[in-house]
Amino acid sequence: MDRGTVGSANRGRLQVEVRTEGRSEIVKPVGELDHHTAELLRAPLEEALAKGRTRLVIDCSRLEFCDSTGLNVLLGARLKADAAGGGVHLAGMQPVVARVFEITGAGAVFTVHDSLESALDD
Repeated sequence: MDRGTVGSANRGRLQVEVRTEGRSEIVKPVGELDHHTAELLRAPLEEALAKGRTRLVIDCSRLEFCDSTGLNVLLGARLKADAAGGGVHLAGMQPVVARVFEITGAGAVFTVHDSLESALDD
């Protein structure tokens, strides 16, 4: 299992943990995903896709906020993963983040799981 962390508490309000488990690249954003922090998530998603890791599981269990910029990062990764024969799975969304996906209709274009475990079992 490969593990890595992008970002730091000193750089802002978002840390991103990345690890490989089986056929999935698990990306765990911790904190607030917005205009100022979106690149901290975009970079590891694009790196995973560049390495051929097309099944991306986003563990949202510690994501506290997501604005339209963050949503666009996830949608962009979804398009690239789908084009490569993979997909993006969202897991364990907090109610405040799930509400953003509900309001925008974006939840309909992602595979959404209640937990990381169910996303990995899928």
